[in-house]
Amino acid sequence: MRTITINEFKKIQLKVGRIIEVIDHPKADKLYVLRVDMGGEIRTLVAGIKPWYRKEELLDKYIIVLANLEPKKIRGVTSEGMLLAADDGE
Repeated sequence: MRTITINEFKKIQLKVGRIIEVIDHPKADKLYVLRVDMGGEIRTLVAGIKPWYRKEELLDKYIIVLANLEPKKIRGVTSEGMLLAADDGE
């Protein structure tokens, strides 16, 4: 595992967003395509959280987004950030 330096940590940009749409990914069983309102900017995120959340549970939830990543195609859908998530160990 690589250690993150202080200078690298300073470059991380976290933003709060509200999930406004949840769609099943057309080419993956465990992925959702989320539309997230980040205060006037709408972004698309691809997130592997389908096994743990129903669509209805995610809609209108506020999330933390790692916002300064380069857009990446994930199974044909461009993701414009990364959802940060954690579990309670149970």
